[in-house]
Amino acid sequence: MDVEMLSASARGDASELLGQFGALLIFGSVVSSLAAVTVGQSVRHIAMAGPIWAVERFLIALNMLVVAVFALLSWDSSFPDRRDVLLLAPLPIRGRMLFAAKIAAAASALGLVMAAWNSLAAFAWPLVMAPAESGAVATIRFVAAFWVALAASGAFTYCVVLGVQGVAAQLPRRWYLRASSVLQIAAFVLILGVFCFEPSLSSPQALAAPENQRALAWLPSYWFLGLLSELSGALPVAGHAVMPLLAYRAVAGLAIAMVASGGAFLLSYFRTLRKIVEEPDVAPGSRGGMWLPPFGSAPQTALAQFVIRTMLRSRQHRAMVAFYLGGGLALVAVYLEGTRQAMHLTWADTLGTVSVPMLVACVLMLCAAWLGTRTVFSLPLDIRANWLFHITPTRGGAGLLPAVRRSLLALSVFPVLTASAALLLWFWPWTPAAEHLLLLWILGSVLVDISLLNFRKIPFTCSYLPGKSKAHLVFWFGVIPVVIAIHQAAGLERDAMRNPLTYWSLVAGLGAAAVVARWASDSRARRDGPAIQFEESASDEVIGLGLNR
Repeated sequence: MDVEMLSASARGDASELLGQFGALLIFGSVVSSLAAVTVGQSVRHIAMAGPIWAVERFLIALNMLVVAVFALLSWDSSFPDRRDVLLLAPLPIRGRMLFAAKIAAAASALGLVMAAWNSLAAFAWPLVMAPAESGAVATIRFVAAFWVALAASGAFTYCVVLGVQGVAAQLPRRWYLRASSVLQIAAFVLILGVFCFEPSLSSPQALAAPENQRALAWLPSYWFLGLLSELSGALPVAGHAVMPLLAYRAVAGLAIAMVASGGAFLLSYFRTLRKIVEEPDVAPGSRGGMWLPPFGSAPQTALAQFVIRTMLRSRQHRAMVAFYLGGGLALVAVYLEGTRQAMHLTWADTLGTVSVPMLVACVLMLCAAWLGTRTVFSLPLDIRANWLFHITPTRGGAGLLPAVRRSLLALSVFPVLTASAALLLWFWPWTPAAEHLLLLWILGSVLVDISLLNFRKIPFTCSYLPGKSKAHLVFWFGVIPVVIAIHQAAGLERDAMRNPLTYWSLVAGLGAAAVVARWASDSRARRDGPAIQFEESASDEVIGLGLNR
């Protein structure tokens, strides 16, 4: 958390935000434990290696995904920035002390993340999956092996991400800053893609098949499955021959990742500390600039273009939007695969016909893009630079809202519409594709207007007060109901598209909702007055000096 982003009234809010993320992980562990109690007994009584190995591999892959997300979220704090160097360099602190402190902080944070995520699940699942005839000693060994495999897989994932970043840090400083966000986003997409589309090779025959050996050599979750099986000793006779090689790959991969990441991290520390001060962080811009269309009057155009250019140039904000889009893609992939199997559809039926899964996929990506863009609008880029807007006669209220609305539409709704149009027109006839795109555009307009009801800021210029969104509650109690509601609405849309009268009635109803949302946002903006909000919360009328301390 960059303290310069926070509101002047923020005190313990950053700790509250961290507590929410801790609660998010612990609640996920509780849900996984409940699944172990309800489902694990049936898996245990099957007495076959395949279902047990499938559950173990899924838990290991899920642990690696959580660690990877943590590593990517802490990407910018893995190495010191210019402010850290300027503050710490004059102090009598040696470089190796900074190096040791950073390693201790990273290891502590990684341990807390894995402990929170596996606090209950890593005990519940081994207890229910341990062989029925095993005694207390064998059960304790199985639990210990489970924790060792999870810790090793998490350390491997973190070291791989850190090693890639350390190797990239050897580039010139300006090149590294340009490539860093691309690597961060690419790693996130790669990890999500592997987790969602990883083949299921759970039987001894599938693991030993020659045609699957190349895939096993590139899937680390199976390596640590072999390590878990070797350490626990709970192996069927048929599966004992396929696990030693996987366990060897896990140990060798962990050792190589730790040595490579440690070497790259150490080398980058000795080289990067000097480059941070000696080389500029910002590369010269190219001539010609970035052309953007007008967005209304001259002040509205200037403000909307400022918002769009800031969004496209800010590495931190682009990365955050990419996380939302990556989460949306993962949700879409899981939904499409689960729905396709539940409805017994082929991929040709899912993509080539006007099906509910494709309608839901477009709406989910629209919601992910809208939510991510609207979230980063509240995060400042540089608080110290907003003095320019303080002294500029910029109109707030109703004069500010159209520019913000159009920039939000351009950054969130328009890209999803363009991608959806290309996808749908490739697989569908143009008539149903155009009908769905029209409804998608109206829905995007409704979402944008609803999200700007109380927004009286210039994006990227107001301070931030963390902990207000209740992220842990929104994630666990918001995603599943929203997906179910969108699925039901997509079924109604598909039925309406078969009848022109019903379809245009649906368009009229959704259009009326868009008109009401636009009227509500405009009327509230006029009622609030022309003031622009630069501080997340109003300053206190009485300021305590704290002299009683």
